[in-house]
Amino acid sequence: MATVSEEVPAALSGQRVDRVVAMLTGLSRSEATELVAAGAVQVDGRVATRGADRLEAGAVVVIDAPEPAAAEGPRAEPEVEVPVVYADDSVIVVDKPADLVVHPGAGHEHGTMVSGLLAAYPDIAGVGDVVRPGVVHRLDRGTSGLLMVARTEEAYLSLVGQLAARSVERRYRALVWGHPESARGLVDAPIGRSPKHPTKMAVVADGKEARTRYEVVERFTDPVEVSVVTCRLETGRTHQIRVHMAAIGHSVVGDDRYQGSRQSLPLPRPFLHAEHLAFDHPVSGERVSFDSPLPSDLEAVLRSLG
Repeated sequence: MATVSEEVPAALSGQRVDRVVAMLTGLSRSEATELVAAGAVQVDGRVATRGADRLEAGAVVVIDAPEPAAAEGPRAEPEVEVPVVYADDSVIVVDKPADLVVHPGAGHEHGTMVSGLLAAYPDIAGVGDVVRPGVVHRLDRGTSGLLMVARTEEAYLSLVGQLAARSVERRYRALVWGHPESARGLVDAPIGRSPKHPTKMAVVADGKEARTRYEVVERFTDPVEVSVVTCRLETGRTHQIRVHMAAIGHSVVGDDRYQGSRQSLPLPRPFLHAEHLAFDHPVSGERVSFDSPLPSDLEAVLRSLG
């Protein structure tokens, strides 16, 4: 057994005991719940009895967790170029280009963003999940734009907590098929694995809560009917914007997985860019924000529209 002891940071105040245990140990939520039920979790010196109880900032959580299975993290690859727009002792902000995979996975063992960052910032090794060190949230391979990476465990817990509390602002710019009837809208529909296609996500009744706000910025009719929209994430589910826009009949242009790839306006990747990111700095508490201009390939698409 390994003993984990951490003070609950302000960003995780109000979070469930089992969720925090899962974050600190890397276990699944169900495994964390089992630890609580087994009496292996203490909060301020008292055994926690319910995983659903909420934690307060400053509380000390002590966990008797099973020794983690040995996991081999990614190796540093200095040849991988990663555009860093900001870095300090706690946080790195990356402006990820399309086609750069965030972390190793099936079919992408090398050449990832994490491997490139490890070469420049070796201290991220071991922060958060060993196999995707420092990664707080992800962007799909074909999506470009801003994402944050933690350099310390303190920063990791703070940023993950801010995502859970929905205080991180993430705005995306997308080009979608057709003209949404409403200039502004909220797609509030749960997302989970597609029952028909396990490698795809879908709006399903038993999925996880997912909320996307969108606003139409510009409409085009020539040579095709498309609209530029901005999307703000209130939750962070896999493929969330792509699934939600497809669900309301306005798939992201160029998205071959969710009915967005059409010969009338061919694109090699989804027209989706994470253009704005804002969060509270995990050490200073200061609100910091970053903006990324539309990449040249997507800018060229807009210039072709009339």
